[in-house]
Amino acid sequence: MTLNPDMSLQTKLLQLECHFTWSLKECDADLTDLQNRLEDDCIFYVGEETGTGRLLSFLAFTKYRQNLPEEALEDLKKAEDLVQKDNKKDCEKLLVVTYGDFAWLYYYMGDYSTSWIYIEKLEELKEQFPPSVLQAVVNAEKGWTFLKYSRKCYEKAKECFRKALEEEPDDSEWNAGYAIALYRIEWDVTSAEESQAVKQLRRALELNPGDALIMVLLGLRLCVFKEMREAEDLVEKALEISPDNPYVTRYVAKFYRQSGSLEKSVALLKKALKQTPNSAFLHHQIATSYKMKKIHLCKMRNHDANRAEVEELLNLSIFHLEQAIRLKPSFIYAQMDLGLLYGEKKSIEEGEQLLQETLQLARTKNEHLQEVHRCYGDFLLYHKKSESLAMKHYMEGSKMQEDTREGKKCIFKLENLARRRISRNPGDGEAFGILGYVHQTRDEKREAIECYEKALLLDLENEEYLSALCDLRLSLR
Repeated sequence: MTLNPDMSLQTKLLQLECHFTWSLKECDADLTDLQNRLEDDCIFYVGEETGTGRLLSFLAFTKYRQNLPEEALEDLKKAEDLVQKDNKKDCEKLLVVTYGDFAWLYYYMGDYSTSWIYIEKLEELKEQFPPSVLQAVVNAEKGWTFLKYSRKCYEKAKECFRKALEEEPDDSEWNAGYAIALYRIEWDVTSAEESQAVKQLRRALELNPGDALIMVLLGLRLCVFKEMREAEDLVEKALEISPDNPYVTRYVAKFYRQSGSLEKSVALLKKALKQTPNSAFLHHQIATSYKMKKIHLCKMRNHDANRAEVEELLNLSIFHLEQAIRLKPSFIYAQMDLGLLYGEKKSIEEGEQLLQETLQLARTKNEHLQEVHRCYGDFLLYHKKSESLAMKHYMEGSKMQEDTREGKKCIFKLENLARRRISRNPGDGEAFGILGYVHQTRDEKREAIECYEKALLLDLENEEYLSALCDLRLSLR
């Protein structure tokens, strides 16, 4: 049997830790949007050699994925040069991931001899630094990559930073990365005292008191827990320290939006958009601010007098959502919001087509599917005036996971619709069946039994109701 001449090279490559070996699935990210974000970051981090070097290595990988190997190679060379120019002690260790990327890229370009050169450079690094030190660097680089790549990777990012900090617990950058990861995955905590994100954000700020991004994230988290005085102080200080940082600006804008200062929010978001015009995220945030302002105007007594302004805000929201989707075609949240706004605009066919495409995208990516079912249900209920079709989507969404925020929303909608149908027609067996299901999800067994019994009296041969009723009766024995 004749072995492939580069078989030993393949074996070596598979043992490397770099972007090419971290199982970054193409279906989990929009590469065009990711490239835009990384390029914006490279512009912002000019002068910060190690940070820009890390970004360029990741950017090179995204370009390789888009079949641009020559451009990818140029970015890797820039990354290597920047890190080598850094004056920080032992900065060479930060090339461990970049050298792995070089080895893989040259291999894919058919230049096996240069690929070997970079594998040898990695061997030299291993002789220069202890294995635990290099592994910590790898874990941190991996953490930053996962944070940037996809929300599906946030949990993995958290674990990577946690492992890196076991080696260097006082590293300010890694503590910041760990804090950001915790901030992004923490949802169901009810107080600042029990919040791991708040604890870690404070730790990161203790190590680097001038980190404006960490400041504003801590402010946003405290805002959730209604600790407004400290939150406002942190946000204002962050904006004072880094008035031109687009990331700080966008999060400060989010804080203002959440606290009701919509004009301030829009002004800051527009400023950030000038700095990063290809940001789908910013377009979505601006659209959200306009939408909230429109809702506020609609609630005012002189609604008719504000009709022209309401219409203008609706059009502005639609414009910015369309821009967000143009920049990031896989932006599911923007598609959901736009579908509903098309409904408000009476563009029913356009809205339904978009939501059908969004549902298919969510299924393909296995992402945000519950939210899309809830959103599609709202569109069908409020804009197509179809209770029965809306209930199908609410039911589908609730069955995916009952105890999530979206699951609870779906169940609440089902309950309201079922009760409304029963008030109109006490002989509506399906409505009683749905109400039975609602009680069952809340563990209200006796109420559920009563509803299923009524449903069966009106629909004697319904096996679903009969099965649910039998299970409920057995559970009470």
